[in-house]
Amino acid sequence: MARSKSSNRWLEEHVNDPFVKQAQLDGYRSRASYKLLEINDKDKLIQPNMLVMDLGSAPGGWSQVAATLVGHKGRVVASDILPMDTIAGVEFVQGDFTEDSVFEAIMTTLDSAPVDVVISDMAPNISGVNAADQAASMYLLELALDMACQVLKPKGSFVAKVFHGEGYDQYVKAVREVFDKVVVRKPDASRARSREVYLVARGFKGPAE
Repeated sequence: MARSKSSNRWLEEHVNDPFVKQAQLDGYRSRASYKLLEINDKDKLIQPNMLVMDLGSAPGGWSQVAATLVGHKGRVVASDILPMDTIAGVEFVQGDFTEDSVFEAIMTTLDSAPVDVVISDMAPNISGVNAADQAASMYLLELALDMACQVLKPKGSFVAKVFHGEGYDQYVKAVREVFDKVVVRKPDASRARSREVYLVARGFKGPAE
């Protein structure tokens, strides 16, 4: 089957991508690792000894970075619908965290400990229909924010991948309502033509009334 022009372009970009090459050299599971590294360099969110939750963690690029940053006295609790190979220092719960059984398994793993930082690089399976993909992405983001509001400690932080489009402004507003400070980052490792940006929210105020 012939590849489409867009998939050929993606392959070409991927093969020649310096971040893909660097990830292979550094032993990271995905080029996305560098997005979190750059965000953390700027915003100093993840520190040694912290408890971090990684939503939509597979294949594990962000969990790898978080585990290194929190060190052996910190913890990373990760979850994804997809399986993820073991990472030292990461406790992984597979399943859809909107399902009660999976949510309970995550809560049991946390053992009532409040979370310092919730990170989410989640994206839906792309259908190619922009409106549907954007709606699916915003739905995942609402779920991630809801989870963050349930597990974060006061003054905790939240990082999430957001795509510009329908619902973006309302989502930023919703995040601002429950955090003291919200900034938008576009890391160098994020492809220039991609609509993705990262919301970095600090100073969790508690769930909106």
